[in-house]
Amino acid sequence: MISILLATYNWPQALKLCLESLATQTDSDFEIIIADDGSTESTKQIIDTFKASHAMSITHLWQEDQGFRKTKILNQAIAASQGDYLVFLDGDCIVQPDFVERHRELAQKGYLVTGSRVLLNEKLTQDLLTWPTWDFKRFNSKLLGERLSGGINKYLPLVIKFGNGGWRDYKKFVWRRIKGCNMACWKADAQAIDGFDETMTGWGHEDADFILRLQRHHIKRKSGSWATEVLHLFHKIHDQSNAAENARRVREKILAKAM
Repeated sequence: MISILLATYNWPQALKLCLESLATQTDSDFEIIIADDGSTESTKQIIDTFKASHAMSITHLWQEDQGFRKTKILNQAIAASQGDYLVFLDGDCIVQPDFVERHRELAQKGYLVTGSRVLLNEKLTQDLLTWPTWDFKRFNSKLLGERLSGGINKYLPLVIKFGNGGWRDYKKFVWRRIKGCNMACWKADAQAIDGFDETMTGWGHEDADFILRLQRHHIKRKSGSWATEVLHLFHKIHDQSNAAENARRVREKILAKAM
């Protein structure tokens, strides 16, 4: 079984769309572990309402809001997961109906997958947030028009899908396309490296550190692009005051191995 580890923080309207998109999956053999980094009661209400109307397996993990501690709550989610394969997703992302199916197709022992995203602009995001429920067919019907008007920054990866293959493999560690909002690995591999580094607090690069350590653990990386794209809702830039320090720490680990 696949466990989707869904990170969220105080954006219940976006989380609702995300959960609704997960309810439309062509592959339904998965559970959802919501990793909540201290959201208020409104997020819990969205989750409880969704659980009452859907038969999906959903576990809500919550920790007190003491600043950006995504690494800590994700490690709790890893420990609580029942699946042997983990797909990491953020609550400000909407998934396509074949999202789980495509991730399962790419899952391979000895590998991790880093997916990609399609950025939505502010206007389209605000429009989607007014929809009574997520409707992929409705969204898809206007896809080309949204690309031409700047509503989305990519079009072809949403309509052309490629399967598995050696061309997806990365030969070495690179920062490019590491997005914590869409990546996957085997639970045993995540546990073997003790999950995320909980000393990395504040926004930024905890995902790159996680991928680096998996690759150091002899796990190969493959690209999930042109298969697993998520729709990333527009939002204001997070507080990035810790980003430079987190990036420095990752670079330090890279250099230490090279010496």
